[in-house]
Amino acid sequence: MQAVIFDMDGLLIDSEPFWKQAEYDVFSSVGVEVTTELAALTAAMTTREVTEFWYAKQPWQDASLEEIENRVVERVKLLIETQGQAMHGVRNLLDSLQQAKVKIGLATNSPKDIIPSVLQRLDIADYFMATSSADEVSQGKPAPDVYTLTLKKLNTEAHHCIAFEDSFGGIKAALAAGIKAIAVPHANEFDHKKFDLASHKLKSLSEFSHQIGNALLTQS
Repeated sequence: MQAVIFDMDGLLIDSEPFWKQAEYDVFSSVGVEVTTELAALTAAMTTREVTEFWYAKQPWQDASLEEIENRVVERVKLLIETQGQAMHGVRNLLDSLQQAKVKIGLATNSPKDIIPSVLQRLDIADYFMATSSADEVSQGKPAPDVYTLTLKKLNTEAHHCIAFEDSFGGIKAALAAGIKAIAVPHANEFDHKKFDLASHKLKSLSEFSHQIGNALLTQS
């Protein structure tokens, strides 16, 4: 196991409620009726895709899509910087990987501007040798692009790497890039069959061991 790549939202930081809040606040402010049912469909999208989704449903006037997208990002950044909390096991796992001289990367669908806010809020920036956002590639997850870019930045081959993901789309992205994926689903989704696609499944990052990682990489 030469490298590990982490997703960010919902895996390193409990930020998904912030995205939901920002989405509701910003889109409601321009007259969009943000329903729980429709909002559930946007969870795995990039911020631009979310903005385009709501505009297609209920077009607004007097503000560009880019302006609205930026408002969402700024709202999320504020919530992260003032209220963000690490998910269970994050710090201990990063310590363990660093001590074992494993390269550590980050691959997220979130905008590039969000990454420093998260890493600084959790005080974990020094662990990461490379970070990549969907902003930097042509397609976000579930396409493999953001993982492929992170592997390149880490100068690591996919078969030497493991990915941690909390979403089905993220797992598909890692696997499409040739990386063994470990699912860390949220408690209310842990038993969902969609996560059977992953190479392994954990209740939290604290359950991971280097033995698990090495065993996965030796599997055909």
